[in-house]
Amino acid sequence: MATALTVLGGAARLAQNLNFAPVGALSLFAGARLRGWRAYVLPLALMALTDPLVSLRYGYSLKSAFSFATPFIYASFLIYVWIGSRLRRTENPGWIAAGALAGSLQFFVLSNFGTWLAPQATYSHTLSGLVSCFIAALPFYRNTLLSDLAFAGVFFGLHAVFSRVAVRSERVAVSAA
Repeated sequence: MATALTVLGGAARLAQNLNFAPVGALSLFAGARLRGWRAYVLPLALMALTDPLVSLRYGYSLKSAFSFATPFIYASFLIYVWIGSRLRRTENPGWIAAGALAGSLQFFVLSNFGTWLAPQATYSHTLSGLVSCFIAALPFYRNTLLSDLAFAGVFFGLHAVFSRVAVRSERVAVSAA
């Protein structure tokens, strides 16, 4: 069931607005509810398969699907998975929201650092250029945070409901702490 919800979230990426995507929350969810290598491979495979489709959807060439910043973005999704792995034994909405917040913050830092570091970057490769890059990206952070919180609520909420009524074997063994 966790895999099915993860794949469903991936399909939602194709219907998304570029600044309101489910991939961060999906990676957080995968880390929390999938075990082992699947938790890490699923978000990377999702991105590698859908990046070209999203580029074409918005009228860009296939060449633009991957950029200098792509490894930074993909690494960020692996960090989301790691953060999610810390949520394996909880269904606490506060901890899940904190995980989504931590994930969105590290995504903001890593993805914009990759954008700034690119050889053909708009910003100078100085501390002032890096600060300018982060400041210019602040308006986009709002949607990253909101999408992470909203989609995390959907993924974790659906899993909690379905694991109680349909697939009881996937119910989270909540720790006492």
